[in-house]
Amino acid sequence: MTVLGALGKLPLHIEGYELERLQRDVSSDFTRVSTHIHLHGDGEEGIGEDVTYDAEDQDVLQEAGAIQPLDGKWTLDAFCDHVEQLNLWPRPALRPASVLYRRWAYESAALDLALRQNGMSLHEALGREPKPVTFVVSLRLGKPPTMEPIEHRLARYPGLKFKLDPVSEWDEDLIAALVETGAVDSVDFKGMYVGSIVDQPADPVLYRRVVEAFPDAWIEDPKLTPETEAILADARDRITWDAIIHTVDDVKALPFSPKMINVKPSRAGGLRPQFELNRYCEEHGIERYGGGQFELGVGRGQIQYLASIFHPDTPNDVAPGGYNDVDPVDGLPASPLSVQAHQTGFRWG
Repeated sequence: MTVLGALGKLPLHIEGYELERLQRDVSSDFTRVSTHIHLHGDGEEGIGEDVTYDAEDQDVLQEAGAIQPLDGKWTLDAFCDHVEQLNLWPRPALRPASVLYRRWAYESAALDLALRQNGMSLHEALGREPKPVTFVVSLRLGKPPTMEPIEHRLARYPGLKFKLDPVSEWDEDLIAALVETGAVDSVDFKGMYVGSIVDQPADPVLYRRVVEAFPDAWIEDPKLTPETEAILADARDRITWDAIIHTVDDVKALPFSPKMINVKPSRAGGLRPQFELNRYCEEHGIERYGGGQFELGVGRGQIQYLASIFHPDTPNDVAPGGYNDVDPVDGLPASPLSVQAHQTGFRWG
């Protein structure tokens, strides 16, 4: 498998690399830590972001330093082959998915560097025109859930749209207040997560309330049980999938063909599965919206860039990071984001 035609044949020269720690308190009541991977060669720099969620895994990576054998002259395809054979973990990952996130970080940095060394942008290399990016803000409503996080953001940004995570504590009054805003584009039942801090059981009462209250919203990751399937029977065209989507094989394994899926590049685990997933969806008429992983650095711009190329008009969960701050400031860009692709590289904004 190649990265994507001629893109995989781009020459790449790496002379060294370094790691950079990023850290921010975000609105989901935790301190987010990520790591920039800075690759250097021929006077250029390529950057990727490791979005592994466990701060302990990030600490171990950063303490170990730049220990991977990355130097040399490659093609982008050959470098991806090399990375797939490396053990990028000084200590085993706390979660299996993190292995994919870290591989994406090194390969996206390599893509950025290869494009810069060859004097071209990603959209130029792909022969596509980037377009303004429609986005929504992914948000949880606290414990106990209240309207405050929504009202606080709508007061500053009245046109904002949201992707919300319903939980069993949502009562009819809260749902009615959310409906009144007209700002809910999608709801994420988190039914496909297991053993995470955001797990949500398949609650038929919650499902019925939400599905009926938001008849035009996308419904992400419902847990399918006999009870919930009956509730969702007339809403299949609105069902999308996220947590279980890594590669084309995962799309093929879905219980029914979707009209829409959430594509997270880091979850694909590399350039090749990411581009192959987009190719397959385009060939089979499956729409996509981009998904974020609380990126703190260059990774946020990169998922916005990919959205601008492949699916600019869907409810992309790629809002500027400032919307996820505990207290979002004034002056954040509105949706749709204007095109901010750099003249060279895999860089946006």
